[in-house]
Amino acid sequence: MFRNKIVGWIILGIGLVGLFGILGFVVIKHRVTHAVVSTTLQHDRIIIRRIYAAEVGVRETTGRNDGPRVQQYLQVVGLKGNYSYCAAFISWTFAQAGMAEPRTAWSPALFPKNRVIWERNTGGGKTVRNTQEITPQTGDVFSLYFQEVGRIGHCGFVDEWSGRWCMTVEANTNDVGSVATTDNVGNPIRAGPGEGVYRKKRSVSTLYKVADWVEKSNLSTNK
Repeated sequence: MFRNKIVGWIILGIGLVGLFGILGFVVIKHRVTHAVVSTTLQHDRIIIRRIYAAEVGVRETTGRNDGPRVQQYLQVVGLKGNYSYCAAFISWTFAQAGMAEPRTAWSPALFPKNRVIWERNTGGGKTVRNTQEITPQTGDVFSLYFQEVGRIGHCGFVDEWSGRWCMTVEANTNDVGSVATTDNVGNPIRAGPGEGVYRKKRSVSTLYKVADWVEKSNLSTNK
């Protein structure tokens, strides 16, 4: 009988070791998977940045939403002609990166509820997803709200985010607030010839919403 008890304890011990081994493997696998996903997403953001940053310097031909490159942006969303193209530029960039979405020329459509990670009017400029504060990153998409039309009226890429200031790359805008000028805050109002793609510095307090089109639709799932 004593021997049976010893055997029983040995079997129980082996079982517990096996159980903890399995649990440890699951935890390690989860951490490794999370690390791989995080690395992949950061790589995706690098690709997206490389694409949109290379467009800085593109200019309209006559200041009427025209020019060969502008037309390429618009073609991605099925348009041809003199249309506003800030959202089309976003769509074109993601298309060049091999992503299936977004595809829209309508800037408000880039900010559906399930994509928004930051809002100016919630929690003092922060929103919460999965109980974590989300800080906008390179490749996320920002928006400006136009009171005169009662909706989002302009958008662009977040290039750098420092809390108070946001460096952006955006299309269908002018050089007011661009890094090449002495202006502190970018202004999206059209100004005729000279409009195009610029890198600008904007006060975070002027932004309306920020959406993440990278994390929920990464490149590796669209190749």
